[in-house]
Amino acid sequence: MIPPQEIIRKKRDGDVLSEAEITAFIEGVTRDVVTEGQVAAFAMAVFFRGMTRAECVALTNAMTLSGQTLDWSRSGLNRPVLDKHSTGGVGDNVSLMLAPMIAACGGFVPMISGRGLGHTGGTLDKLESIPGYNARPDEATFRRVVADVGCAIIGQTDQLAPADRRVYAIRDVTATVESIPLITASILSKKRAAGLDGLVMDVKTGSGAFMSDVAGARDLARSIVGVAGGASLPATALITDMNEPLASAAGAALEVGNAIAFLIGARRDARLRDVTMALGAEMLLLGGLASTAEEALTKLTRALDSGAAAEKFARMVHALGGPSNLLERPDLLPRAPVSVVVESATAGFLLSIDTRAIGMVVLALGGGRERGGDSIDHSVGLSDFARIGDELTPGAPICRIHARDRKTAEIAERTIQAALAISPTRPQTRATIIERIASDGLQTPD
Repeated sequence: MIPPQEIIRKKRDGDVLSEAEITAFIEGVTRDVVTEGQVAAFAMAVFFRGMTRAECVALTNAMTLSGQTLDWSRSGLNRPVLDKHSTGGVGDNVSLMLAPMIAACGGFVPMISGRGLGHTGGTLDKLESIPGYNARPDEATFRRVVADVGCAIIGQTDQLAPADRRVYAIRDVTATVESIPLITASILSKKRAAGLDGLVMDVKTGSGAFMSDVAGARDLARSIVGVAGGASLPATALITDMNEPLASAAGAALEVGNAIAFLIGARRDARLRDVTMALGAEMLLLGGLASTAEEALTKLTRALDSGAAAEKFARMVHALGGPSNLLERPDLLPRAPVSVVVESATAGFLLSIDTRAIGMVVLALGGGRERGGDSIDHSVGLSDFARIGDELTPGAPICRIHARDRKTAEIAERTIQAALAISPTRPQTRATIIERIASDGLQTPD
């Protein structure tokens, strides 16, 4: 085995690592031969020195092969296996609608999702607000639900990309999370291990995003698309706006309720619909389930309006242990005991929202976690957000707080008021879909 300290030294000095060196290091991580300190040193060296495209492909492949990889041909799937991944934001519940929508259009979606950390919400936490939902089924159940329903959203298993899990845990406590090569390899190793035929990335930018500026989001999107191609996983990325909550709700159960309303057509927030439809169209194109964007959007609209997507969601929930009648009984979701409306103090137009601060309000209410092992309150959060550009009068509702008690609701209200800017003039409309990045180059939406 190549000594790990020699690999670290080489990267520290700015040299390019060979595929053999990267593979040896990750094998050592998997077998616990490489120490925690050596993983931290390697991550810091990559953080400062970066990686070439070839190095990042080698790292992705090595972490993919550190554990089990799923082969869906064993399950007799005869249609494309597709997925979407988001870099995270506030009120981003797209996965809850998108997986059943793609299933209703003929794709298979074995979506392996994570928990929230910090100001961003996790898809897994949202689903676990559903009574009885089993987000960690055994592999046989996972395969059966994907084959029978067309989609299943679960948490990462211990067998998929275990090297990534160890490396990420150390990055999280050594200030190396923001490294684009390490982010790229972390995301793609898990997605490749899931046996996908195509992946669409939603890279957020704005005040509530991990990458707050467009340039950083573009670099990450290009890295993911390029490395995915080098690792034989067709991928496309959209850069989308996260300068305000995407859905009109933030908080586990509240976002599930919002997703149900979206699927049954009771309420479809405009920006949320834009992002969901755009990502869905890219997935259908990648999977060969549509030949043009127009055809893809028509199929997705039909899946929603016919009720087929809602039916897929209901079947997935029930197949994974949840109630069979959740669409008819969204009141089965947990509800917070205190509800308070935040009102505008002045007249004007809503100019901006510090979206990260809004996400931190959800965390402070008990609906998020500061550390990976923290428990959360699925019932708390925010709903009924006003949108940037809305005209407000004194006393007009801005949002509704769902809290465990009056004291936390009062603290949340003060933070929300401070996170808003109101102007006498209406702000310019901001595009929801900012850029599309694919292996065939970059396109900017009209």
